[in-house]
Amino acid sequence: MSSNPSTPDYELADRLELTTAEQVRAISDPLRTTLLGLLHERAATVTELAGAVKRPKSTVAHHVGVLARAGLLRVVRTRRVRAIEERYYGRAARMFYVGLGRQADGVALPPDFNDFEVAAKESNAAYELGQLRGFIRHARLSEERAAEFWQRIDEVIHEFDRLPRSGERVYGFAVGLYPMLDDYPVLPDPQERQES
Repeated sequence: MSSNPSTPDYELADRLELTTAEQVRAISDPLRTTLLGLLHERAATVTELAGAVKRPKSTVAHHVGVLARAGLLRVVRTRRVRAIEERYYGRAARMFYVGLGRQADGVALPPDFNDFEVAAKESNAAYELGQLRGFIRHARLSEERAAEFWQRIDEVIHEFDRLPRSGERVYGFAVGLYPMLDDYPVLPDPQERQES
């Protein structure tokens, strides 16, 4: 891992809302999300990315092209190596998101576009080794309070994204806020109890 304190080593926007079906499709592939994750650390060439994910360079070049055409990746610098110009790719933004409607250009996110499902798969080995840190809590809140709370969580997410890439191990960080859509037990209002 790099110990570069500037993460990543190129300029990028803070966040980018996915507004087209092409962008939604581009980010819904597991290999492409892995490539985007690697580019949080620093800009990289197709050759470097292919080596990191242990896939053929042609496969990675295809996926980089899909991300670049969707506006999620861009060439951030070039370097001349012999007679070839080597391109270094970087993310267009630290964070990509689809608004609460979960669709772009009228196209809904694929059903497998669930960060918690991905996190559950990734974290299973850590769970088996007793190295998973996590919790789940429930609270009755107004939509306004939930939005305020998420804003604070969003700041922590951005802090995590900006951490210098160092150390020997990659850590996953999953967080979410969701309304309970089934019947979750709720205590009666104390006022109602006193009146009865």
